[in-house]
Amino acid sequence: MRLITTGVLFFLLGFTGPIYAQHQDDDKQQQDEKRQQQREPSRQEQPNVRPPEQNRNQQQEEQRSQQQQQDEKRQQQQRAQEQQQEQNRQEQQRARQQQDRNQQEQQRAQQDQRRQDQERAKQQQQDRSRQEQQDARQPKLNKNQQEQQRAQQQDENRQERERPQQQANRPPQQVQRVQQNQQRQVWQEHRAHNWQSEHRTWQQRGGYNGYRIPDDRYRGNFGPTHFFRIDRYPMELYGGYPRFEYGGLWFGFVDPWPEYWSDNWYDNDDVYIIYSDDGYYLYNRRYPGDRIAVTVYLD
Repeated sequence: MRLITTGVLFFLLGFTGPIYAQHQDDDKQQQDEKRQQQREPSRQEQPNVRPPEQNRNQQQEEQRSQQQQQDEKRQQQQRAQEQQQEQNRQEQQRARQQQDRNQQEQQRAQQDQRRQDQERAKQQQQDRSRQEQQDARQPKLNKNQQEQQRAQQQDENRQERERPQQQANRPPQQVQRVQQNQQRQVWQEHRAHNWQSEHRTWQQRGGYNGYRIPDDRYRGNFGPTHFFRIDRYPMELYGGYPRFEYGGLWFGFVDPWPEYWSDNWYDNDDVYIIYSDDGYYLYNRRYPGDRIAVTVYLD
């Protein structure tokens, strides 16, 4: 019985020994793997670190891009500044040109006004001389009679200057009203071929003998500051020449209009009437160097 028990014991020991040894080997292998994992992180856990050379290239590329953007912005600002300077220069040039034109018109208006004053002074002097001659031919009168006669003579002289000489100015042809759609044809028929040789001043014509506009009426409706456009007023043919109504008076052309004026100047250009050099003239603000002789009619 003791022998059997001893044999069973050895059998059990012989069987469990290798199993125990195998378990020990497995534990040792697991421990080694854990230590290896602790010493060397897995590829999945390793950080994604770029090489230093690649980082430098990316930084340089970013710097170049920023520098390019800054250069483009500076160029845009410079172009905008140059455009603004050019615009300012052009505006200043236009302002100077307009100022020069205004000064020329003002000087011309002053010259015309001086000529008008001289003409009135000359006319007054002639009236006084004529009155003195009449007084010398007449018998002596008392002071009151002389004053009355002088006032009557001055009034007659004024009425004579302002009286329209219709019989002398009226041509034999009838007046023909020009419709709006006919104006272009009428103006084209009275266009000059060579205006420098075809037009004449009132002095060359022997002086103006038409209706004289009273001074107060002239100052209120005529002169360089009272400009207008002919197309907006009635027009007709009078003695074969065009005339138009403005300011309650009719103004008839006695000269053709310059061939180098625009075809529709009467529609688009500003004009005005001036009394100058013993006669009335029409001026075109677009062509300030030209003047066309016109005569004045009451009807």
